[in-house]
Amino acid sequence: MGNNLLISLDEIETTTKKALERHGASVEIASLVARAVRTAEERGNKICGLYYVESYCLQLKTGRVDGVVEPIVTNNKPGTVRVDGRFGFAQSAFAAGFNKAIEVARSNGICSYSIEHTHTCTSLGYFTEQIAKSGMLAIGATNASAVVAPPDGSVPVLGTNPVAMSVPDGIGGVAFQFDFSTSAIALGKITMAAAAGEPIPIGWAVDKDGNPTTNAKDALEGSLLSAGGYKGYGLGLMAELLAGALTGSRLSVEIPPLKTPEGEPHDIGQFYIMIDVEAYDENFLQRLEKLAHAIESQPGARLPGANIYIPEKVEVDTELWSIIEALK
Repeated sequence: MGNNLLISLDEIETTTKKALERHGASVEIASLVARAVRTAEERGNKICGLYYVESYCLQLKTGRVDGVVEPIVTNNKPGTVRVDGRFGFAQSAFAAGFNKAIEVARSNGICSYSIEHTHTCTSLGYFTEQIAKSGMLAIGATNASAVVAPPDGSVPVLGTNPVAMSVPDGIGGVAFQFDFSTSAIALGKITMAAAAGEPIPIGWAVDKDGNPTTNAKDALEGSLLSAGGYKGYGLGLMAELLAGALTGSRLSVEIPPLKTPEGEPHDIGQFYIMIDVEAYDENFLQRLEKLAHAIESQPGARLPGANIYIPEKVEVDTELWSIIEALK
């Protein structure tokens, strides 16, 4: 790819919003998705940012994703809030039931919040962070198209199946958070390496015969590996059941390719657990502070996702930006 441009986050958000509106998203839904793209870019999460915008637009045109649909929120059991996204964007489905889920968590001490039948949510931590900023401890899981083989296997059965956790700091912010795929690496990293003709490290993937490989193209024809072997595999299975089975959305083996313009809707689920820390031990925040001190008193050590620096401008690939600009 060519040289990089320095683009302001405001321009990234505005251009993305215009592109989505032009291709059929409502103003409100385009705004929600554009804000998620902006946040991904400001955090350096290139895989979940502008990299996806062209596919969003093309899929709006073909009807793979509905850019105007109204999600349906239900609260049939005291601690359970469910949102049927009706094959629309995950960002608008999450927003539709968010206030109700927070209210339920405050009332019960805990709430399970399921987002059902939506487009890929892209960055899971984007959502758990919103929960934490509302004072709740948040745990989330989602799944994706099958690309990960079980240990000693060679046929993909799980997606990259990320899990995320965001912890409130007691003053409307986030004390720390993490968001990582349960695969050894995100699929997008291998896709980008294949496009650039670059090798990948051993341990990321196997080829179609189940042999370890450093060739990104062979990896795309084969399978990714779980992070940490059986440990990551177990976490991937947990995410699969929470996000796929409990929500009634697709299992990873049923999810069609995420970025192709045509095809069936993604029909993916996300599952969040919201815990009201005020419902439990009154010294939670002090204990959190003690933990943070024990970590941060060590030179170079830090809590994940703490003290995030947000720039005004970020580097964007020239070729990618020209594609995005042409869409608006």
